Amino acid sequence: MILGGLMLIISAFLPWVVIPIAGESFALRGTDGPGVVTLAVGFLAFAGGFVPKRGLAVAHAIIPGALVALIVGAQTVRLIQLSAQTGSWGGLLPGMGLILAAGGAVVLIRVAVRLWRARPAA
Repeated sequence: MILGGLMLIISAFLPWVVIPIAGESFALRGTDGPGVVTLAVGFLAFAGGFVPKRGLAVAHAIIPGALVALIVGAQTVRLIQLSAQTGSWGGLLPGMGLILAAGGAVVLIRVAVRLWRARPAA
């Protein structure tokens, strides 16, 4: 859970959308838009790694993981829509921040499932 939280925190500062124009590429960082939410819930997930209660730790993993998965899905759909409208596929590319946020969401959701299925210690 700590790793997933760190992935979300770092992804907020990386480029989410790369726009190649005339041989140069311009980047929109995560902090320019939905990466601010990703940063906030990344700290929530990171803190959840230190929570001793299983139920609370599951909530600290599933809420940020599901929220970031929705944000990444919406951003991906928007990238595809804008690329289709402009007619130039490859005009908008996902950046490393978007990919890292997706990976962090997968890690957190997987941690939540494993914690949920784990038997409590006696």
